[in-house]
Amino acid sequence: MPEATDDTTEATGLVLPRPRRERATRDRLIDAALVMTAEEGWAAVTMVKLAEAAQVSRQTVYNEIGTRAELAEAMILRELERFLSCVTDAFASNDELLPAIRQASYAVLERAQDNRLLHAIVSATHGADTELLPFLTSHSHGLLGFATALIREQLDRFDHGLSPEEADTAIEAVVRIVLSHVMQPGDVPERTADDIAWLAGRVLHL
Repeated sequence: MPEATDDTTEATGLVLPRPRRERATRDRLIDAALVMTAEEGWAAVTMVKLAEAAQVSRQTVYNEIGTRAELAEAMILRELERFLSCVTDAFASNDELLPAIRQASYAVLERAQDNRLLHAIVSATHGADTELLPFLTSHSHGLLGFATALIREQLDRFDHGLSPEEADTAIEAVVRIVLSHVMQPGDVPERTADDIAWLAGRVLHL
């Protein structure tokens, strides 16, 4: 049976998954870019160096990743998936809403402390190294959208009494607060998570 390809079918519009070997190549390229950014800074990441690090041709890099901007987005989305998995686990392991929010916030903040990509982005002060910042700040609409949609799915398991519009507003506010503490920590994760849970409780009247 032939392996699936990453094609969009005209009949369904569905994007089929790539073969495992192709996904592995893309993952290896993103991993190499993450390591290179953490160790040398984003300015040092070029398609030529990335090809050498992953032991593939430069054309393969372009085929799998695309442009340098698309590489940056892929890196951010990879890390976002890892952070959001912490959120999913927190909500899945709690039967009450506020403890779930508190655990999710703590898990994200704790993970952020040791995240090499975030450290590289936040510590960048000039030149090309600042090019990644917009993906977490002014270009964060997509990031917020991903996070809001995932948390909305989790929130719907609980009886919170909010309309869909109110829920989206509350979720986005909490996500923005967490993101601000990820970028510029104000206290240890434990106390910050407590503060976020308290604030969420006030908004949700819990």
